[in-house]
Amino acid sequence: MKSKTLLFCASAALCMACTSMVTAAPMTVSSSAFSENAVIPPVHGGNAPNCGGQGVSPPVAWSGLPAGTRSVAIFMFDPDGAMGQGVSHWVAYNIAADRGQLRQGEGQKDGPGITVGKNVTGEAAYRGPCPPVGDTPHHYIVTVVATDLEPGALPAGLTRDELMAALKGHARGGASVMGRYSR
Repeated sequence: MKSKTLLFCASAALCMACTSMVTAAPMTVSSSAFSENAVIPPVHGGNAPNCGGQGVSPPVAWSGLPAGTRSVAIFMFDPDGAMGQGVSHWVAYNIAADRGQLRQGEGQKDGPGITVGKNVTGEAAYRGPCPPVGDTPHHYIVTVVATDLEPGALPAGLTRDELMAALKGHARGGASVMGRYSR
């Protein structure tokens, strides 16, 4: 009888453990500046002539990071830009995972606990959305990649492609939020 009771208790504990693993919250990414598929406010648009924006990086928050995450990387990519070849607007990395967010304006350039990589123009800075006048709204995908790398482990000045290569074997998960912008 004791062995049946012990077996039942062990089975029940295993079921509860499996249930909690299945119901664990997935990794999420959001921005308080825009919701999924909504319009990105002009404050976050490009500040170059005729872009209609102020060039301020949007706030980005993340939660539900996978176990073992030490740092995150953030990308903003326009898959519609460059005639469908895509444009990298923002590359930020070496960010401690437990921060949980970047506030508006953080990550425009290197700052405490943030390394900003090179955008499409080769500048290590946030470059706000700026699709051609008259184009249908472009989609801007902000992705947060959870990594097992310590904050500060990666060198400064990486491009999107260089950072993606450096994260091979170190990415633990990722999630995105997408907004639209037009002029």
